[in-house]
Amino acid sequence: MTSPGTARQEADPAKGARPPRAVRVGLAPRRVAGPHRWWDWVLVTDPGLGQLQAGWRTLVAMVTSLAVGHGMAHALAVPSMIGMMVAGMMGLMSAFAVSGNSWQQLAKAILWMPFPFAAVLWLAAVLHGDRTLEISLNVAALAVAFLLARFGPLGLLTGMMMFNGLLVGTMAGIPTALVGKAFAVALVSAAAVLAGRLLLCYPMPREDLLRTQRTFVVEARRLADTTVDALDPDADLKRVERRMNRSLRRLNIVTVTIDARLAQPEAAADPVVAELLHRHLFDAELALRGTGRAVLALAAQSPPEELRRALVVGLLLARDTPPARADGLRPAVEMIREQADTILRNPRADPRDAECAALARRVAESLDSLTGSLVSWLTLGRRTPNTPAAVPFHSAVALENNRIPGSAAPMRRALTARTGSGWQRAVPFVRAPLHAGVAAAIVCPIADAIDPQRFYWGLIGVMITLFGTNTTPERLRKFGHRMVGTAAGAAIGVLLLHLIGHHHVYWTLAVIVLGLSFGSWGMQRAYALWTTGLVVALVQLYGLTTPDGGMDHLLGERLLDNGIGILVASACAALIFPLSTRTIVREAEHGYVQAVQNLLAQISARWEEPDSPVRLRGAARAVDVALFQVNEVSRPLVRMPLGVRGRRPQHRLALLATAAGHARALAAAADIDIDLSPRLSERVRLITHAFTDSLRALDHHLANGTAQGVWRPVGPLVRELQADVRPASPGPRAQRLQTALRELEALDTALAGFAEQSGLPWRPAPTGSRGDSPRCGGPRPLRRRTGTGHARYGPRPPRSPGPYTPPGRPPGPPPRPGRTARPRCPSAARCTAAPTPAAAPPGSP
Repeated sequence: MTSPGTARQEADPAKGARPPRAVRVGLAPRRVAGPHRWWDWVLVTDPGLGQLQAGWRTLVAMVTSLAVGHGMAHALAVPSMIGMMVAGMMGLMSAFAVSGNSWQQLAKAILWMPFPFAAVLWLAAVLHGDRTLEISLNVAALAVAFLLARFGPLGLLTGMMMFNGLLVGTMAGIPTALVGKAFAVALVSAAAVLAGRLLLCYPMPREDLLRTQRTFVVEARRLADTTVDALDPDADLKRVERRMNRSLRRLNIVTVTIDARLAQPEAAADPVVAELLHRHLFDAELALRGTGRAVLALAAQSPPEELRRALVVGLLLARDTPPARADGLRPAVEMIREQADTILRNPRADPRDAECAALARRVAESLDSLTGSLVSWLTLGRRTPNTPAAVPFHSAVALENNRIPGSAAPMRRALTARTGSGWQRAVPFVRAPLHAGVAAAIVCPIADAIDPQRFYWGLIGVMITLFGTNTTPERLRKFGHRMVGTAAGAAIGVLLLHLIGHHHVYWTLAVIVLGLSFGSWGMQRAYALWTTGLVVALVQLYGLTTPDGGMDHLLGERLLDNGIGILVASACAALIFPLSTRTIVREAEHGYVQAVQNLLAQISARWEEPDSPVRLRGAARAVDVALFQVNEVSRPLVRMPLGVRGRRPQHRLALLATAAGHARALAAAADIDIDLSPRLSERVRLITHAFTDSLRALDHHLANGTAQGVWRPVGPLVRELQADVRPASPGPRAQRLQTALRELEALDTALAGFAEQSGLPWRPAPTGSRGDSPRCGGPRPLRRRTGTGHARYGPRPPRSPGPYTPPGRPPGPPPRPGRTARPRCPSAARCTAAPTPAAAPPGSP
């Protein structure tokens, strides 16, 4: 018996005969198509290296600004602490709030920062001494910052610099006579930070795109390695399936990120080539999903040894072959097909072997599709389409801080939908400033009573709560991260302070800079990491003026003030112009249904008018983005064990995830020119229009909470059309049409289950001339998951002779003891929280 480990040795080029050298393709960037490198694991944890770039950017900006601030303080006879505080603020804000893909964008933002900062610094110096006015001005500045955030990145930067200028003026007590010198320090340090970023952190969006594409290649290899492990006879299938699901989720996030980067003009100047790259990566992801699901279903069986060995070798080649040599997968694909066909052509073959052979053919088809997608990617520069259907690329998502936006878009849509007339049109502009202003007005007196010198800690708690959060669970999660990060940073910071002491200024500055850099790196990974790095840096700063005995009391006050600010801000956001989490979840689901409607509309246009400029894969990618938003806004506050948390939300998310998988496969299969008779074309229009009407009814139900219409499943109509199209001459187009119809029926079934979970009534579709059973007209209630191949964990079934099953047709499950087998609806197997692998078409997820 050949195990995956033995097969790895046989397929390893370093230990055997070298594979033939492929023709060099100069259009493939080496950093994407090159061989395996030891640092590839960094790309998997940080696609595009966005987190490492944030940490490096902070390190460069802080070192540059502190050095320039120290030098300018000596040159202008300004206290060193004031000079470094002013300059450090320039470096910190440039690292966090300034981003761009060109030097013009960076220069415009960074050189603008000193002007609003110095203006409010002078105002703070003039009003210094009037405690009530100082606190009121800080409250107003925070509200203005949230108001200016509605006017784009430069408005947000202006508001933040005004707020920070007041904080620095209040903390440092800078006199009016030194404001001019402080402005000079800020201006020179901003220019130095700009020079440092252009020299050491120059924006390279195309390099970021190539690194993200490399991440796709690395993640695909890891997925292939997981499929190899799944074929090990001793593998733990539950563990393998968890690994595969994680890898598939990461793969989807990477491909969506690539689409977002392709939309940047600095990354992909030619929109037609960008569209081609988007299509090839979409098809490659679909092929990888089909491979993974088919292998999981096959691993639950007991495949013949020769077939299993061919699969292992083919998957190892898929893992180890660089994209530039993708044609080298063809022999492995043919080997798998030959082994599968040998079993399927044998009339005496065991039914279980025939089922395994059918699944192996699916793996071969998926690997063949993957090979074609990779080869097409290599030659995309040579084939620029000139047909009317060659539309420019338009991304379905725009990155926010190098991340896919989550709850922000559904929140904005829900707020706009609820405030659409009269004075309510101003609510989207004043809602966040009101939250910030009222929360700050409540928190400041409390924080001032705790510690008058550091009342701004409560203000910072309000600010960090309302920035970047849109739902109450998100704010409470941020509260937990802030508390945990503050406690961990305090412990680490005090330990480092004792090791360094109070008299080693340069070591103290080094810890401050490294703490902020670590926090910048970890901010996108977990907010607690940023808080930990920040508090480590602040402890060193506090240590310059606070005795060791008062450090614990000081850090306790900071923890209390921050906690009060976060809780008060969360309460204000929940009470002033409230927008419940349930409303945002419904809006995200509403966006998902609209994305599916758009996909169906484009499929109808593609089939009725083959020359119409539609983007089916782009429409399917929009469904992925909508699913990501639904998942983000539906995350529970605390993840409970599976047996404790409610099953209803999990069922809804599982149904939407299943529908998104079928939408991807449908978009790829439906992108063909079909030539149907007028009668069949009319039936296709009837199916798509009936499906669209059901989606409109579901959309209205989600948007308004009232049922206006019903869900009418189109499964019977699709099956009638399949039966009429099937007698036609076989060919690739006919097969793809059959695949598209199967995926359309599966998509309808999954969304019908979601509509039932949402409370929308459904009615059976009118049956056609074939007399379908009325029971097949709608979804079955979601009581339990159907026992499919990859869901049957435990000992693998022993082989036993059984009745012959025609090749390629999976045998049905035997009836339970004591029960009489009854006929089931053809679509019943698909009315589950996950797709049925044995019934899914080749290449489907």
